Amino acid sequence: MLRTPARDVHVHVFTVGSSEIERHLAFRDWLRSNTADRELYASTKRDLAERDWPTMQHYADAKTTVIDAILTRATRG
Repeated sequence: MLRTPARDVHVHVFTVGSSEIERHLAFRDWLRSNTADRELYASTKRDLAERDWPTMQHYADAKTTVIDAILTRATRG
């Protein structure tokens, strides 16, 4: 992931064929179609954003349980 302080964006860069591409797209597509999980993810991010984190990685790690649960539902079957 690349970040820039000059702009409020994140750019994820993957190698061709990376399994992370499918994982990210599955997560995105699931959130687009599933209101309950979209709200769960949004409320989790809002809650975590109100806290102070030593690094962005600490914040990202705090989201892992929710993201993993959503991904499990998104990729089942």
